[in-house]
Amino acid sequence: MRKQLEKILPADDNKRKWTAVVATVIIAGLLTLWGIHGIGQYGIALFVLTPLFIGASPVILYGIKKEITKREAWQTGLLTLGIFMIGLLIFAIEGIICIMMAAPFVLLLTWAGTLIGYAIISKMPGNAPSALFLLMVSIPAMSFTEKDNEQELISVVTTIEINADPQTVWKDVIEFPELDKPSEFIFKAGIAYPINAKIEGTGVGAVRHCNFTTGSFVEPITVWDQPRLLRFDVVVQPAPMKELSFWDIDAPHLHDYFVSKQGQFKLTKLANGNTLLEGTTWYYHNIRPAFYWRLWSNYIVHKIHDRVLVHIKKKSENA
Repeated sequence: MRKQLEKILPADDNKRKWTAVVATVIIAGLLTLWGIHGIGQYGIALFVLTPLFIGASPVILYGIKKEITKREAWQTGLLTLGIFMIGLLIFAIEGIICIMMAAPFVLLLTWAGTLIGYAIISKMPGNAPSALFLLMVSIPAMSFTEKDNEQELISVVTTIEINADPQTVWKDVIEFPELDKPSEFIFKAGIAYPINAKIEGTGVGAVRHCNFTTGSFVEPITVWDQPRLLRFDVVVQPAPMKELSFWDIDAPHLHDYFVSKQGQFKLTKLANGNTLLEGTTWYYHNIRPAFYWRLWSNYIVHKIHDRVLVHIKKKSENA
């Protein structure tokens, strides 16, 4: 197989390098499109195996006829990743924010991929084509394997102390007027943020509408323990963000990949007469590796909580 590759690849070093880069970008792009649109997966195949492939493949193809240095390997892998990411933007596959969020993890794995490719081409060049093929087919294989994995429900809790009694705070919890424009970069960049909240009815069975920039969360009340606890399910939710892009992107991960299931506000009267307000969201996401994307999702949920709790604090203390 190596001899066949050597015949196909250009003899000129520069041409072979660009052939390796372009071929890798095309293969990775097609596998990415198939994975997210065909299988519906944003998981290990996309965020682990694909960057490893992007790092290893051009190094193997470029170095199959030429001894290259680790520096050349890393530069080739980085160039390939850069072109791949630009392609995601140009062809409206992803937006800038999602690419920025994935970038630290993907960069690390692409670097690891270049080391793998360099090790293969340096120590076992005869097996390089087979190793490259195995890495490539592992991407769709993993997509099928992780397709039906169960999701873990995650809770995020944020608290704030308010200089007002629980009864006063309660009125501002169940519904509140329009919030000020956000100053946080993530919200200005397109992450959805709350605007106001309205409620229809009182008690269990009432329906709260928490309105975000992308639409409304519909929240039937399941616990109404005035003025101590308000708990609700989430039966409808809007997209978690509007992609920052040159195009109007409606990526699959904007629908049912970050799923809010429940929420609550807990009010505790403190010894000094103030109220400790605790906001909790229970959610899961269908994006892996979970440990990495949980860092982002927890951070964003905390920021949303902060925005709401600070607004309630201001309103209650000025009542």
